[in-house]
Amino acid sequence: MESFERFLAPAKLNLFLHVVGRRPDGYHLLQSVFCLIDLYDSIYIDSRSDGKIVRVKEIAGVHEADDLCVKAAWLLKTHTGSAYGASIAVEKCIPLGGGLGGGSSDAATVLIALNKLWNTKLSRKELMELGLKLGADVPFFIFGKNAWVEGIGEKISPISLSPSYYVLATPQINISTQQVFSSEELTRNTIPTTIAAFSELQIGNCVKNDTFHNDLERVVSKQYPAVENCISYLKRYGAARMSGSGATAFVKIDTLDEAIGIKANLPTEFSSIPVFSYLARGLNEHPLYNLIAEEQV
Repeated sequence: MESFERFLAPAKLNLFLHVVGRRPDGYHLLQSVFCLIDLYDSIYIDSRSDGKIVRVKEIAGVHEADDLCVKAAWLLKTHTGSAYGASIAVEKCIPLGGGLGGGSSDAATVLIALNKLWNTKLSRKELMELGLKLGADVPFFIFGKNAWVEGIGEKISPISLSPSYYVLATPQINISTQQVFSSEELTRNTIPTTIAAFSELQIGNCVKNDTFHNDLERVVSKQYPAVENCISYLKRYGAARMSGSGATAFVKIDTLDEAIGIKANLPTEFSSIPVFSYLARGLNEHPLYNLIAEEQV
C-alpha cells in the first residue's frame, strides 16, 4: 500500500454520561463530556480517478455493507458530486464495542481526509452536519476538540480539560448499545447539569458525590459481570467508571509512572473473560484538526 496515505482516528472517553430525557421519536437526550485520547485506528486511503469506493482490507466482525468508512466515502461523494473514488483500508486498535467511538471516529476521519484529497472544500460545520447522518458521535470527531455534548449528540461546545493519563480495561465481550438504551431498568430522568458545575468538580470528585456518573453503567454491570469487575478494580485508584454503553472501564491518573504501574498490574481476565488493557493520554485536539482550512470553519 505504498500509494496510500495514513490518517489517524482517535478514540474518545465519556467522562460522564447522563440520560436526561427521551424524545417522542425514541432518541435519548444526553449530557456528556467527550475526551479525545491517543488510542488510534489507522485509516489508509488512496484516491481513485475511476469513482469507485473499494474496501481493500476485511475487518473482523464488520461486513462491508455495515462499514461506516465505506458509508462515509459514499456519503461525501454523493453529497458533493465528486468524480473521484477511494481505496480504503482500516487497521483497528480501538476495540470494537468498547464504548470508545471507534467506528464513528473512523467515519469522521474518512470524511475529513477525503474532503482534503478530493478538494471538496466542505466547511467543518458542513462536514459535521453530514457526519450526523452516519451516527450521533461522528460530528464530535469532526469538531475535533474536547467537548461538552448535549441533545442526541449534535449540540457540541468546547471544554478545557486538564492534562491526564487514563488506564483502560476492556473485557472482550459484545454489548448491544440498542439493548442497553431500551432496558426498562435504565433511568431517563437525570436532572440536567452545567459545564460550570463539571468544571468545578472535574472527574476526581465525581464518584465521591455521584453528581457525575454514567447512567448506563448500572444496566451494563448487571448484565455483564466482567464490566462491573473492571470498574470495581479500577476504583481502588480513583474515580473509575464505564465509557459510553461499555464495555470499557477507565480511571483518570495524574502521573505517567503511576499509570504505567496500574496498567502493568491489571488482571488479564475477569469472570473468565479476557480483558485488554490500555494506557492513553488525553488530547487537546484531533490529530487531523488542521486538515480543515481555517477559512472553511
